[in-house]
Amino acid sequence: MKIKSLFSFVLLMSIGSLAWSQSQEINTLASQVEWQAYKVGGKHFGTINIKSGSVDLKDGQLAGGTFVLDMPSITVTDLTGKGKTSLEGHLKSADFFDSANHTESTLTITGVEYNGNGRYVIQAKVSIKGIEQDVKFEATGYNNKGKFSASASFKLDRSLFDVRYGSESFFDNLGDKAIYDDFDIKVEIETK
Repeated sequence: MKIKSLFSFVLLMSIGSLAWSQSQEINTLASQVEWQAYKVGGKHFGTINIKSGSVDLKDGQLAGGTFVLDMPSITVTDLTGKGKTSLEGHLKSADFFDSANHTESTLTITGVEYNGNGRYVIQAKVSIKGIEQDVKFEATGYNNKGKFSASASFKLDRSLFDVRYGSESFFDNLGDKAIYDDFDIKVEIETK
């Protein structure tokens, strides 16, 4: 009788643990990544598609996750016509993200601190062009009818990922041709 009770207790504890921890797949059609980069006297912005991803939840709160970006999908949304086509081609070239040879970039969450009211501090590893860097940023996230949605904004330094074109960190006397190293990323995700 005691063995049966012990077995029942272990089974219930295992089921309880499964109910509180889960992984949810990202809805790539309902999620988006926006970028914004700055140069002397201006800026450009656009989007990059999320190829795949998932978030890990524990007790309904964000506990981890991985996101894969489709680098050939990078678009420019502040220009039209030849200017748009030209800049998109340049961003995909070896001068910038070399998307023919580096088709994916990733963000992998390595640590999560929950501060209440849907607010998180996230530690993650970002990989661009095969180069990995640590990043820390704030995010908000909520459960709604079984789906998890989150948003975050943070800066990345492109020079750390060997994206050197027009960077004053590597070239002198660029004048008004200089492109700043820091660029903004805004992520909004929703699970299926």
